Amino acid sequence: MPTPDFIVELRQYVGHAPLWVPGVTAIVLKEVPADAPIWQVPEVLLVQRADNSEWTPVTGIVDPGEEPHVAAVREVAEETGLQVTHEALLGVGQVGPVEYPNGDVTNYVDTAIRCRLVEGTPTEPHIGDDESVNVGWFPISQLPPMKPRFRLVIADAAAQMKHPQGFRPRMGYTKRTAAPES
Repeated sequence: MPTPDFIVELRQYVGHAPLWVPGVTAIVLKEVPADAPIWQVPEVLLVQRADNSEWTPVTGIVDPGEEPHVAAVREVAEETGLQVTHEALLGVGQVGPVEYPNGDVTNYVDTAIRCRLVEGTPTEPHIGDDESVNVGWFPISQLPPMKPRFRLVIADAAAQMKHPQGFRPRMGYTKRTAAPES
């Protein structure tokens, strides 16, 4: 999907000036069956972007008035044709600044959400729009090259899925640091 209309309209007033935009990253994991071999790991849904050929989880912009978890489900359906439901908040962090070829500058406040396939729906993704050139499932132990923040939230999703009670959502996408001593 191209740039949302509300961003195009804002750009008429602010030109290329930096914008803060709400974003979402949907980490869709296929769970490992209980009877699977011990070496089997979850698979993650990735798309290969049309603009820069990078592999990423499904990402997108949250529409005005839309909740981030709703945007995550919508973006997965639009980009891959798969029906998912939101499962857990993985974290919130700042991404950017991103400078686009036309000179626009954007910073994103990104909400990362773990999603799962809706039971009984197709599991094979397809390219759903012109944002991607490829889509597929990848074992989390054999990811294609990608930005560190995506590897981070994919690892967080696997950890949260395995140990939901002990998981704390990430605050920021830089490495975790120890809490200051009192």
